[in-house]
Amino acid sequence: MRAHRFSPLLIVALLVAALAGLPVASVGLNLFVGGTSETWSHLSQTVLPEYIANSLWLCLGVGLGVGSLGVATAWLTAMHDFPGRRVFEWALVLPLAMPAYVMAYVYTDFLQFVGPVQSALREMTGWQAGEYWFPDIRTLPGAMLMFVCVLYPYVYLLARAAFLERASGMLEAARTLGMGPWRAFFAVSLPLARPAIVAGIALALMETLADYGTVAYFAVNTFTTGIYRAWFSLGDRVAAAQLAAMLLGFVLLLLMAERTSRGRARYNNTTGRNRPMAGATLSGLPALIAILACVLPLLLGFLLPAALLLKMAFTEGDAQFGERFLVLSRNSFLLAGLTAIIGVALALLMAYGARLSKSAITPLLNRLVGLGYAVPGAVIAVGVLIPVTRLDNWLAGQWLHWFGYNPGLMLTGGVAALIYAYLVRFLAVALHTVESSLAKITPNMDDAARSLGLGQGQTLRRVHVPMLRGSLLTAGLLVFVDVMKELPATLVMRPFNFDTLATQAYTLASDERLAEASTAALAIVAVGLLPLIALSRQISADRQG
Repeated sequence: MRAHRFSPLLIVALLVAALAGLPVASVGLNLFVGGTSETWSHLSQTVLPEYIANSLWLCLGVGLGVGSLGVATAWLTAMHDFPGRRVFEWALVLPLAMPAYVMAYVYTDFLQFVGPVQSALREMTGWQAGEYWFPDIRTLPGAMLMFVCVLYPYVYLLARAAFLERASGMLEAARTLGMGPWRAFFAVSLPLARPAIVAGIALALMETLADYGTVAYFAVNTFTTGIYRAWFSLGDRVAAAQLAAMLLGFVLLLLMAERTSRGRARYNNTTGRNRPMAGATLSGLPALIAILACVLPLLLGFLLPAALLLKMAFTEGDAQFGERFLVLSRNSFLLAGLTAIIGVALALLMAYGARLSKSAITPLLNRLVGLGYAVPGAVIAVGVLIPVTRLDNWLAGQWLHWFGYNPGLMLTGGVAALIYAYLVRFLAVALHTVESSLAKITPNMDDAARSLGLGQGQTLRRVHVPMLRGSLLTAGLLVFVDVMKELPATLVMRPFNFDTLATQAYTLASDERLAEASTAALAIVAVGLLPLIALSRQISADRQG
């Protein structure tokens, strides 16, 4: 047994956990670094209150929006039957393929003064500039709307699963007690689904706090924009790290609030009924309201922006679509592919190590690594660059001493440090997928392999990997798509003259070349659809089963 505790897999888990925790530790240590009083005093007296206020307002608006929209659509599709419901079940997750910053570019072009909406309005009314009022999308409420439209599926997916798994038997009991549909929803279904709803809202808010492209383009000052400006405009890495530490504090408070909200309550279905109950059939006006409630978020969150992207890409698009686009695609696919391969390999080793270990250390290390997904990309970028840059300078000095010439920055000058940051951020996605699939394989398979003389490595290679092939591909695909969409860490850490589809879309949109940005943005959305198609098929299969 002791051999298992100190196996090479445990060493791998310890090393990965240490590397995953290094960026967060690096950011936290800068809270105690002196010598930046001038910069910090300037920030605290000018923009820091705005960063805090905007971040709080964003969390409040997005939390209320995704909670309301996600719960409503989940309740309608899970517990009711109406025309189009089977399509809405899977189609409502499609907005997850649309990054918020891409949505911001599309709607800005659509709603700006020279855009199609205002142009058509002036043609119909004969109004001229200054004679009418039209809402400006590039505001704090506009940013809230962008986040709500693309992030509500987090709540929808978790709440719908909770309604299907927990509410059926309890609802039947409530109806036998004379409760109507609305009273049963608020008294039974909603409390039972509360942990799932809160978890979905927490995921959406973490994505909101991690965003850079949307808030930067809409000129809404938050911690992520402040980190970027402190690093590149003020040239103060310590001030950037201190802002990153404050943002990390926001995220930790969010996680604590989610955990505290559950308290000691337990939400178990004790009726013994696990099959979903037959949905209440809606017709007439209630059916129309249900259809509109599902169509609206799908239209605003995916159908309309996707159609506008297609139109812009094929009618105007990027003038450098040819060779330049191929280079951008190659860079994006290289980063995403390498990160996915390494991430899946590490996740498999860590999950298998936790399966073999008789100690609580390995599962605890896996949970520590899993926290990386909650850390915003901007925080990870700053936390990686500070120690890795020092290591780079030390390696360059040693190289010069040993070989007589300076090789330059070997880690931060290439993609190694960037891939490291991606792994810290997204390894949790692969680890969760692999762990959940590995747990479904009975331990009897390990015992049988051992009785045939197979060691741990042979059992993993010849027994578990073939059985996990589908899950490993899914994990790799999820990491691949997340890296393709990641913007803050890529902007901060990419090597000189190394652009990706995400940075190209951001750069062109920042220069108000929105039509040209559509080509790269459309490619990101198309790649993001791949895992959602698989997820949609699974949703349909679950419902039929």
